[in-house]
Amino acid sequence: MTPLHTPQIPVVVLAGFLGSGKTTLLNHLLRNRAGNRIGVVVNDFGAIEIDAMTVAGQVGSTVSLGNGCLCCAVDASELDDYLATLTRPAARLDVIVIEASGLAEPRELVRMLLASDNPRVRYGGLVEVVDAAEFLGTRERHPEIDRHLAVADLVVLNKTDRVSGAALDAVREAVAATGGGAAVVSAVRGRIDPGLLFDPVLRPEEDDTVRQLTFEDLLRDADGDADHDADGDTDLGADGHAHAGHAHTAYESVSFTSEAPMDPRRLMAFLDSRPPGLYRIKGFTDFGAGDPDHTYVLHAVGGFLRFEPRPWARDEARRTQLVLIGSGIDTDALHRELAACRVPLGPEHAGPAGTRVRPDLPDVPQARRDADDELERAMWGVLRHVRRPDED
Repeated sequence: MTPLHTPQIPVVVLAGFLGSGKTTLLNHLLRNRAGNRIGVVVNDFGAIEIDAMTVAGQVGSTVSLGNGCLCCAVDASELDDYLATLTRPAARLDVIVIEASGLAEPRELVRMLLASDNPRVRYGGLVEVVDAAEFLGTRERHPEIDRHLAVADLVVLNKTDRVSGAALDAVREAVAATGGGAAVVSAVRGRIDPGLLFDPVLRPEEDDTVRQLTFEDLLRDADGDADHDADGDTDLGADGHAHAGHAHTAYESVSFTSEAPMDPRRLMAFLDSRPPGLYRIKGFTDFGAGDPDHTYVLHAVGGFLRFEPRPWARDEARRTQLVLIGSGIDTDALHRELAACRVPLGPEHAGPAGTRVRPDLPDVPQARRDADDELERAMWGVLRHVRRPDED
C-alpha cells in the first residue's frame, strides 16, 4: 500500500494537429522549465531538439536531455510501463509531458491517465494547440478537432502573429462554440508561460543567485536572438507591433488566503461550478471542524479535482491558501465567491490547544451532535475526491 502523502507528478497531455506548433511549444517548455526536471513521452525523438548527441529514435529508448530531463520514445501500449519508469524516485522528475501525436486520441490518453493505478501520477491537463492562421482549413480537413477542443482543459491559439484581430476573434468564437469551456490563451511560437502548466522549482544546486551558466541558459539566449530576422530587425505581428519582448503569453491569477476555515459544502459548490477560462487551482484548504487533524492539498485542472489530506505540521498556521490560474477570468468575482465559502470565525471561537469549534451553535449536546452529523455529510463531497489507499 502506498501512503497518501506519496509525491505525485503531474502528467500533461500535449495535443494538436500537424503544423499547429505543439513541438515548438514542447521545446519551449524544455528550455524554460522553471527549475523542473521534465520527463517527455513521444513516439519519435524527432519531436525533441536534442543537441550534441546522436539518437536512433527507435521505440523503447530513453535519452537524457542533459539538464535533469528525460525523453522516452514509446507507443501507446507501453505508456503505463514508461510512466512507471519515469515516476521512480531515482528519476527525480517533477513533471511529465506526453505528446499525443502518433500515440492515441487525446481523449483516450486522458482516459488512460485517469484510470492509471500508478499512485505517483496525477492528471495535469489536456493542452490542445491550434494553428490560428490555419484553423478554418484544419477544421475542414479534420472535423474531429471540435471533439478534441471540447475535451481540452487549455487551448493554445498559436501563431497569432499571422492573423488579424478580426480573424483571431472568429477563431476564439469557433473554439467557444465547441462547448468545452477551456481556458484559451494566445501565443507566438508556442511561447506560453510555463506557470500555466506547472509550478517553478528551485533546487539548492540550481540556486539562481550564484551558479554556473547552463545549457538551458544558452538555449534561452538563442531563443532571444531568433526573435530578430537576418537583417537584425524585430519581427512584427499582424497588428504591426513587435513581439520579441513577449517571452510568454499572459494569464491571470488569483491568490486567496483565509484564516477562517472553509465550509466544505460551499467550497464544493464553487469547485463544481468553476467558470470558463479557469484552468488550474492549487493550494491548501483548512476545513476546520470538518477534519481538525488535516490540511487538504488541492489540485484542480480543467474538470479534474483531487484532494490530498496531510496531517498538520507542528506549529503550522491553520489557514487556507489557494492560487487560481486562468485566462479571461474575473479575478474580483472569484475572490468574492471564495470569501463566501468561509465559515464565520472569531477569536472567541478558539478551542483548547489551538483547536476550533463550530461558532454558530448553542451549548446543547443534541444540537452539536446534529451539527457534527451534518458537517460529516458535507465532508463526503470532499472525500470522494481523495484517492483511497485501495486504489493504489
